[in-house]
Amino acid sequence: MHTPSFVPRKVTLAVAVTLAGMVLAACSSSGTSAATNPTAAATASSAKKGLTVYFIPKDTQNPYEVIADKGGQRALQELGGKVVISSGTADTAAAQIPSIQAAIQAHADAIVIAGNDPSALCPSLNQAAQAGIKIVSFDSDISCGSSPSHLFINQANTEQIGTSEVDLLANEIGSTGQIAILSAAASATNQNAWIGYMKQELTKYPNMQLVTTVYGNDDPATSLTVLQGLLSAYPNLRGIISPTTVGISTAAQYLDTHKSLLANLTLTGLGLPSQMKSYVHDGTVKEFELWNPDNLGYLAGYAAAGLASGSASTQTGSTFTAGTLGSYTVLAPTSTTGASVVLGPPTVFNAANVDQFDF
Repeated sequence: MHTPSFVPRKVTLAVAVTLAGMVLAACSSSGTSAATNPTAAATASSAKKGLTVYFIPKDTQNPYEVIADKGGQRALQELGGKVVISSGTADTAAAQIPSIQAAIQAHADAIVIAGNDPSALCPSLNQAAQAGIKIVSFDSDISCGSSPSHLFINQANTEQIGTSEVDLLANEIGSTGQIAILSAAASATNQNAWIGYMKQELTKYPNMQLVTTVYGNDDPATSLTVLQGLLSAYPNLRGIISPTTVGISTAAQYLDTHKSLLANLTLTGLGLPSQMKSYVHDGTVKEFELWNPDNLGYLAGYAAAGLASGSASTQTGSTFTAGTLGSYTVLAPTSTTGASVVLGPPTVFNAANVDQFDF
């Protein structure tokens, strides 16, 4: 994952709150919009008509993934193409492979996939690439080396996501006490990358101890079960970070009906404002963060169309226009990811601003 320099974390979070509306009102990595840049507008209109793009989310029932897929549909509608949404109902690579095969059989122009496993999908995706299908990953990257070549649409800087969640929790619990992580699938590339940076950031807080990481597999029932086990095993737990919309909403719902736990326990992570606003207003959760998943899917849709049309590439420094979001520049590969673009910084939500967002 690329790690550009940032202003200090506390300043970053403050700016994220202040600029929340701007982030979700179509800001881009370069600040150049198609509306104000004729060249960018021309690039946006250069996509081939009639493209078919398969969107393969982690699963078809996750509300976050549903919103992201709708963003992709919006992008292809603007470009005169179509999106086929296809995946399983479990967050596993095995559930996604049939959808990749279906895309191959349908002679799709591109695949946009949120990887449930960094490497298990690679043979099938390589088969798709050999059939001429362009590969885009979003939300959760794949790790296939140089084959197949693909572009990763990153929702926000990976390091910033991980470190900012720790900083949010540290601020709320006075940088002291036992904490735990309620993650999605143990194989999820994005979750594991964020958790890696969380652990690095925790070295700045010697009085905060990460006792365990549990996995809810982005399933509400499983998330509830592991949460209850976590609370039973660690009665002195001070904080939980859940970097998954299913996990944090499940935990918030449980804590909302067990208010006595909130005397010493704080929950934060990545959540949808539409799901979390009631828990913010009743005090169950003070702050959490996320980006606009609709914009993430929209950006991925434009990237896929650009690759399929030849107006975008995976070459470092190349640019493409993503409709109303503006122009994006492809970043150089790093030790953890290949070619990528970043949607933008996460937004911190709290009682002061959560009602301003409708996703």
